[in-house]
Amino acid sequence: MRPHFRFEDLEIWQLGRELAATLHQLAEKLEGRKFFRYAEQVRGAALSVTNNIAEGSGSLHAAEFKQFLNYARRSVFENASMLLVFETLKLVTADEIESPLMDLDKLSRKITNFSRTR
Repeated sequence: MRPHFRFEDLEIWQLGRELAATLHQLAEKLEGRKFFRYAEQVRGAALSVTNNIAEGSGSLHAAEFKQFLNYARRSVFENASMLLVFETLKLVTADEIESPLMDLDKLSRKITNFSRTR
């Protein structure tokens, strides 16, 4: 039986994981158009959200966990910024990024609220 980690039960981690999958698909589209660096950046920022939530959950100190939640929230904003710039560059359409942007906004709010309870 595989181990179960504390972060797997956190709604913010679960939402981040779903969003990472969505952003990974967008990265594949960018890669298919030969925008390899952009694709790599999207993947890294998407994984940074879940990785920081997971890493912080392993802390023994609440203040340290909050700091990692802040890093995760900042990565959410990094992802949103990239999507908006990609739209400006016409690499993606408004329709393609509408749902991920809504999900990023929701996740940002949930991370903020979760952090306030720590």
